Amino acid sequence: LQMRLVEFILASMLAVATAKGVPPRCVIGDDSIMNQKEHGTSHTPVQDNLRWGCDKDTADRICNFNRHYAEFSGYWKSTTFLETDGSDDNEITFYDSNTGKPLFHAPRGRSMEEFLKESSAHGWPSFRYDEVDWDHVRCLSNGEVVSLDGTHLGHNLPDKKGSRFCINLVSVAGRPVGATDEEDDGDDEEESSSS
Repeated sequence: LQMRLVEFILASMLAVATAKGVPPRCVIGDDSIMNQKEHGTSHTPVQDNLRWGCDKDTADRICNFNRHYAEFSGYWKSTTFLETDGSDDNEITFYDSNTGKPLFHAPRGRSMEEFLKESSAHGWPSFRYDEVDWDHVRCLSNGEVVSLDGTHLGHNLPDKKGSRFCINLVSVAGRPVGATDEEDDGDDEEESSSS
């Protein structure tokens, strides 16, 4: 019952936004992306040492064994994210906590202050259309945002500006494919200067 209520609310928000002339602007994926696999909805568990001190058990539960729930509102502020990456306007790449594939790049087309302000207002990191890596991310018909590898990321909650992707930090705290802990400690300054 609770699951249907969440889906109804998300569908209603999308319908209202669309009726107001706000384009949904998503790359839609098939629900089969989230079919059961070897490890919940993914082929693999989350990485062992997630960025920003994100909790592995929480991440694994939300990424792989969940379709509707989220980390608690404001969780991202309890991590080291603000200390390591929230102090300047360098673009940060957010990687899938299971696979290490790039999923989001922010801030893009806005300042870090604007990104943090919007994320704080909504309780979760909030990305806009141009900040999504559509090679690896899809929206499902119910508003759920997922990786093509089956990682639950969050939900699309459109507003008057368009699609707003509220994403669990634990879902995008992975390290890039092939990186060691020493090579990527959460500070993407070197990588962002080459973007």
